[in-house]
Amino acid sequence: MQTNLVQQFANTAEGQEAESILRACVHCGFCTATCPTYQELNDERDGPRGRIYLMKMFLEGAEITEKTREHLDRCLTCRSCETTCPSGVKYGRLVDISRGLMEKELPRGPKDKWLRWALARVLPNRQLFGVLLRLGQVFRPVLPEKLRAKVPPRKQANPWPAASHSRIVLALAGCVQPSATPNTNAAAARVLDRLGITMVEAPEAGCCGAVNYHLSEHEKGLERMRQNIDAWWPAIEAGAEAIIMTASGCGAMVQDYGHLLKDDPVYATKAQKVSELCIDLGAFLLKQDLEKLKVRQDPGKVAFHCPCTLQHAMKQSGVVEQVLTRAGVNLAATKDKHLCCGSAGTYSVTQPEMSQKLLDNKLKALTIDNPDRIVTANIGCQMHLETRSPVPVQHWIELL
Repeated sequence: MQTNLVQQFANTAEGQEAESILRACVHCGFCTATCPTYQELNDERDGPRGRIYLMKMFLEGAEITEKTREHLDRCLTCRSCETTCPSGVKYGRLVDISRGLMEKELPRGPKDKWLRWALARVLPNRQLFGVLLRLGQVFRPVLPEKLRAKVPPRKQANPWPAASHSRIVLALAGCVQPSATPNTNAAAARVLDRLGITMVEAPEAGCCGAVNYHLSEHEKGLERMRQNIDAWWPAIEAGAEAIIMTASGCGAMVQDYGHLLKDDPVYATKAQKVSELCIDLGAFLLKQDLEKLKVRQDPGKVAFHCPCTLQHAMKQSGVVEQVLTRAGVNLAATKDKHLCCGSAGTYSVTQPEMSQKLLDNKLKALTIDNPDRIVTANIGCQMHLETRSPVPVQHWIELL
């Protein structure tokens, strides 16, 4: 694709990166076949190819309107198009860059601005989110039906293992997961303990930075990344062999720390090391002796939902299924595995109508084989699916 960026963007690092991504696109349109929003709306501007043209026009100086932004806002950034693209277009990165630049050029209205500001302040704040969630759970019985569905019932964590082993791995507690699904990391720690591995959380490590970064607060997102690197670094220097990701949404962001901080003179080298150590829990377990991880009780027929961040961003499609099958779990048949469930970070709040359509589609696709439960690998997907699921939803590590 030929490009002619205006000087305002052409002379910046982000503009040059965006231009190189645009030039990789050959307009083939294969991406439209796997785009969830294009499948629903059949509008070229609500598919990757059309959005690429909109972003190109913006970066070349064309006037931007609320309509242009509406089409970009409706993008889930699920990155299914990247998996399909024969030219290797880094669409997700292009959207992040363009949205961030567009935010400066076209201010949002008060209501939209307030909603995004609130999401960026509440979700990454572990303590504040925890308090608000507890309040919601206390008053859940009297909440309106739509709001009640979004408040998950209170869950308890089983004890972490007491043993200590020579093999050490780090884990990210994150921001929402500790209070919404506290048993996820506890279950992972117990499974790893069975394999002779100690999993530890760095207390100072918080939100991975994804919430702020994807809401176009790039500097705030980078600040959170630096804080996590500082929190993990002593353990890395002491020999921690991996940073285990139990939430693929966080994993997709942490694996990009090296790229996003490559021009930071203080953090570039450390960020690259963190990205190299970052690995999804399923991929890590697949390298271990899985004979020790046979399930003791039959969980029934299990449908696995592979989050977009796991299959399209972390490129780990099929990995968790291998772990579960080798552990003796009976996996149910599903369809349309490449399509997003509609959670997509804050998307279920900012784009509720489309999010619910995609949720309906995903639950139908996950339950065609009448499973007894649904398991997934990302906290956002887990909470979104369980708002409407006819069967229990949990993190897959809890089965083990």
